[in-house]
Amino acid sequence: MTEKKKLSFWQIWNMSFGFLGIQFGFALQGGFMSRIFQTLGADKDAIPLLWIAAPLTGLLVQPIVGYLSDRTWHPKFGRRKPFFFFGALFSTIALFFAPYSSALWMAAGSLWILDASINISMEPFRALVADKLPDSQRSYGFVVQTLIIGIGTWVASNLPWFMTQIGIPNTAPEGVVPDSVKYAFAIGAVVLFTSIMYTILTTEEYPPEDMDAFQKEKEENKGFLVGVKEIFSNISGMPKVMRQLGLVQFFSWFAFFTMWSFATPAITEHVFGATDTSSAAYNDAADSVGNYLGTYGLVSMVFALGLAFVASKIKINRKLVHLSSLVLGGFGFILIYFISEPWMLHICFSLVGIAWASILSMPYAMLSSSVEPKKMGVYMGIFNMFIVIPQILAALGGVNLLYKLIFGEAVVNTMLLAGSSLIVAGLCNLLITDRSVTHD
Repeated sequence: MTEKKKLSFWQIWNMSFGFLGIQFGFALQGGFMSRIFQTLGADKDAIPLLWIAAPLTGLLVQPIVGYLSDRTWHPKFGRRKPFFFFGALFSTIALFFAPYSSALWMAAGSLWILDASINISMEPFRALVADKLPDSQRSYGFVVQTLIIGIGTWVASNLPWFMTQIGIPNTAPEGVVPDSVKYAFAIGAVVLFTSIMYTILTTEEYPPEDMDAFQKEKEENKGFLVGVKEIFSNISGMPKVMRQLGLVQFFSWFAFFTMWSFATPAITEHVFGATDTSSAAYNDAADSVGNYLGTYGLVSMVFALGLAFVASKIKINRKLVHLSSLVLGGFGFILIYFISEPWMLHICFSLVGIAWASILSMPYAMLSSSVEPKKMGVYMGIFNMFIVIPQILAALGGVNLLYKLIFGEAVVNTMLLAGSSLIVAGLCNLLITDRSVTHD
């Protein structure tokens, strides 16, 4: 196998820049879709169920997109870039129209289309890092992605607050989403499309090493049923490290789905004492929640910058970095229950930001060192199952059942559940013992 050339920081930056737009989409949906649902009359306990279409679609879309991208090659358009483009196109449309929903089913449908479309772009971006970089640069590459994701999270999470500061109305009649949110989603749509196009235009992909073998394999494995059979074969034959990482991912993403679903109702009620969704107090508090959520994006950016510097100079222990980061994030969620002043949320979400930076880099660096290069796309897609299955279980009532059963009825107890889940995720890293994937 030909040794891949080491790339410069700016080459890695260019190939990862599309993640800025992807994260604009994720941050806006994660920070403000529950606010849109509440504005349209959703009960707090119904919010997770309104999110369910998104992870259900990801469960189906990701392995298929990964499988197809592994078997795609065009001399001009490459392997992963066609998926970047079509994912960006549909994501942009869904992101723009989501805040104009006039009924809950419309908002839930917009979220479904948005999440499915982002997924079409996202995992090929993960696979691109593994395609382009030698193993010695994998941690560095995924950390640079995380740096860009942190920038996107911070800016996008603050957009509705910024719109309010420049005079765009933050309140609206009952059942109508405020203009500040609409403007924020429109800006996010533009950033999403243009940043992905930037990566498409500035990044070249490597062709298959053996084009004749690549074409022969495509010819021998034509047909939908053949593809489905191969995907299931890869699932049953996934590497041991992938199964171990899957357990870590399960508890990590259960925690973050809980945050995305319940941070707005939990914090507006527990910290700000605001419950009337048509009131100025609630909308100001919801903007503040977005601002505090932006903190975890900002801190993940700074933490990723530090990791990028360290990973470029010395070898790091991926497992220990991930374990400690997740435990710190878990304590950040738990602290939300105990704070007495809103500004303390910056401390809580700073700790969460450390976990977020690690979640977006370390598992993928470990995974990419344990799978065959020619199956990188399909395994990145299958790996997404460990992200969407916990979200599906959470949406079907797992969050509502567990937080009430373990901690009590108050909605802020969802943050205790998220913190506990993240600490369990951190400890699950102890199951990973293969030094070839834990040390870069």
